Formats: sequence, structure tokens, C-alpha cells
Amino acid sequence: MKRREFITLLGGTAAWPLAARAQQSVPMRRIGVLLPVTADDPDFQARVGAFLQGLQEAGWSIGRNMRIDTRWAGSNANDIRRHAAELVALAPDVILAYGTSSVRPLMQATSTVPIVFPVAGDPVGGGLVESLARPGGHVTGFMTTEYTVGGKWLAAQYKLPAIYFERTFVAAGGLVSYGTDYIDQFRRAATYVDRILKGEKPSELPVQAPTKFELVINLKTAKALGLEVPTTLLARADEVIE
Repeated sequence: MKRREFITLLGGTAAWPLAARAQQSVPMRRIGVLLPVTADDPDFQARVGAFLQGLQEAGWSIGRNMRIDTRWAGSNANDIRRHAAELVALAPDVILAYGTSSVRPLMQATSTVPIVFPVAGDPVGGGLVESLARPGGHVTGFMTTEYTVGGKWLAAQYKLPAIYFERTFVAAGGLVSYGTDYIDQFRRAATYVDRILKGEKPSELPVQAPTKFELVINLKTAKALGLEVPTTLLARADEVIE
């Protein structure tokens, strides 16, 4: 190589965009996601979108400083266990897992990889954590319900119009649901994943109760039951199905 060509090459290297060199130095973090549903589930697509948005707001970007490995495992227990093992084999920095049916297989597959659940009915009773205040292991996250909300529900055995805990029941023909806003749960789960990626331990992150709830009313069902829903209640509803 001639001297002039060498100097030109050296100068070009020195003039490398600072942003490009800085990007090369940013460590890539790996996040696993395990969901007990199929990929065409619209509700979970929206929830995962909220999770990704939460990560983006915290400074994480796919392809720049994080990689997402998602497994849509369906509801079959054997498939969930297989996908859990696959995710653990990828050595992720943290795994987001929905519900006890996904978290338990992961806990069997690893005792070290941090696991965050956006939804779990009874984390202590289900053996996911030692206590809500101090999870104690490598698992933490967010509860499905705040226990006092149960008093606002009415089971069908009393032959009364039922109030359900999740929107899907109302979409299927139920009268009213009042329960946790799962979109918000996934967004909040992103904050825990962010904190873990930045060095905090799951054992020191308390399991949190939901803070945002949604009210959904099915007017068609109300009319079929001969019920008139007060306008004040309709005004407070997050969604009205007609």
C-alpha cells in the first residue's frame, strides 16, 4: 500500500461517525417473552405492544441495545414447557412470563435467570414468590387483582346479573366487568425489566397490586335482561359494547 493511500485510509478511520462507534460499544441485552396464547390473539398483541412501548420509554430499542425473543406457546402445558426450555437455553438477561402456567415451567428450567410476570393470580399461594414484600428469589412482578375488589363482583349462583373480573367475559356476552387493566400491567412490567437490566435484583423488587382498573358494560346484554344502565355509570365506563 502506498503511503498516500495509507494516510487516506487512516484519516477515514479517524473520521468515523462518533455515533457509529458509540453504537458499537452499547451492550446488547436479551429479553425473553413467554406467553400461553397464540400469536394471533389481539388482546395479547396489544399487551405486548404496551410492554415494548414501556421499554422504549425507558431507553431500550430493538436492534440498538436490546433483542426480544418471543415464544407464543399456546395453552398446551407440554408446549409451554418446551418453549420455556428454549428461552432459557438462549441465556436471556430477563424473561417476561404471563401467569403461573408460564412462570412455573421457567422456574423449573432455571433458578438464576430473572423472571417478571405482568399478571399472576396468587403469587405466594402459587409458589412463585416467598412474600409480596420480599419475593426472595429470581421471580417478581404484578398481581392480577387487588383483593378488596372481590367485594364488587357477584358469582351467577345467586341468579343475579353477574359482574366479571375481565373484559373478555363481557365481550362474550356478559353484563359487566370490573377488573385489572392488563395493558397497564404490561407497561408497568417493563419498568421492572428495565430496573433488572440496570442491576437491581428481582428478590428486592416487591410484587405489586394493580393500580388501574377498567369498567366494561355490554348494553346488548343489559337490554336482554331488561335492565336500564344509568347514564352516570355509562359515562364512567372505559368501554361500552353495543
